[in-house]
Amino acid sequence: MKAPRVTLDQWRTLQAVVDHGGFAQAAEVLHRSQSSVSYTVARMQDQLGVPLLRIDGRKAVLTEAGGVLLRRSRQLVKQASQLEDLAHHMEQGWEAEVRLVVDAAYPSARLVRALTAFMPQSRGCRVRLREEVLSGVEEVLLEGVADLAITGFSIPGYLGAELSDVEFIAVAHPEHPLHRLNRELNFQDLESQMQVVIRDSGRQQPRDVGWLGAEQRWTVGSLATAATFVSSGLGFAWLPRHMIERELKEGTLKVLPLDQGGSRNPSFYLYSNKDKPLGPATQILIELLRTFDTAPLDAPFAAPEQA
Repeated sequence: MKAPRVTLDQWRTLQAVVDHGGFAQAAEVLHRSQSSVSYTVARMQDQLGVPLLRIDGRKAVLTEAGGVLLRRSRQLVKQASQLEDLAHHMEQGWEAEVRLVVDAAYPSARLVRALTAFMPQSRGCRVRLREEVLSGVEEVLLEGVADLAITGFSIPGYLGAELSDVEFIAVAHPEHPLHRLNRELNFQDLESQMQVVIRDSGRQQPRDVGWLGAEQRWTVGSLATAATFVSSGLGFAWLPRHMIERELKEGTLKVLPLDQGGSRNPSFYLYSNKDKPLGPATQILIELLRTFDTAPLDAPFAAPEQA
């Protein structure tokens, strides 16, 4: 890649001439001599091979090419300043990235709110979000690939912050044979039907959470796929209520009238990597995740402004 001929300082000088109305005013703001400012701009024009300014009376006015280049240079200078700020924050212990792994059943609306609020406070810190299912979350945390983890399981040897419950409900298509029985259902009724379950993304000790030993079992890779299968009439499943509200309203899914166990409410927990010190950005994100975890999913939301 060819090295740039024009420096950031030269672009800043041109911006000062335009923003403050002339060479003398720019020299005063930049604490430089007027001749130095004039030379810098003239040198820029020679290096670029296009005129940037023209003299109109006593005022320097941008040429058409100068206007285009100036607009692009503002973004360039801004990005350079942000890069320098990031380096300063990292020198103070601020993280360049926070890695968050979340169980796919956790409401994404809560994540969106927390991450939206985190953005203006992040100081350039990126968030790498990863979704896993069941024991996959625990494996990622234990492998050291995540800084924070949200899971519905208790992880041995870790102290987690308790989050809200997620309601799973047993559902099937309204025309499914289980609904045609037109009565309260029991365990034996379910055993004779096909159940759709979600594949555990963990590799070490995958779990068959929620499977009842039904005669047939179809295993799918995501909750969204399970919802599509079941709403199309293929089997029954326990699915998070927040993910299937639309299907319930439209009538493509209907709650199964079970005599017991039709609704499950596992608690979710927020864990941090105990082998890595919590940086300031990670601590801020933890507080935001806990704060927005308790807010109703349908509540009006506006991200807080940066202080």
